Amino acid sequence: MHTFAALIILNGYVAGARRRVRERVPDAELGATTLELVIITLGLIAVATVLVVAITAAVQRRVDQIT
Repeated sequence: MHTFAALIILNGYVAGARRRVRERVPDAELGATTLELVIITLGLIAVATVLVVAITAAVQRRVDQIT
């Protein structure tokens, strides 16, 4: 449940950052630069890593309960 809440909070921060960037940048310059794409990709990898760690911990906890 904590992971889901963290993802919701992270999504809120991302949405807020997008809105602020769009307010500052003129319409002619709206588009993703290479740096933005790299940052987004690294963010997605970080989120995936957190999910893998959370799922692994949950499975390990269940296995420990079985044995």
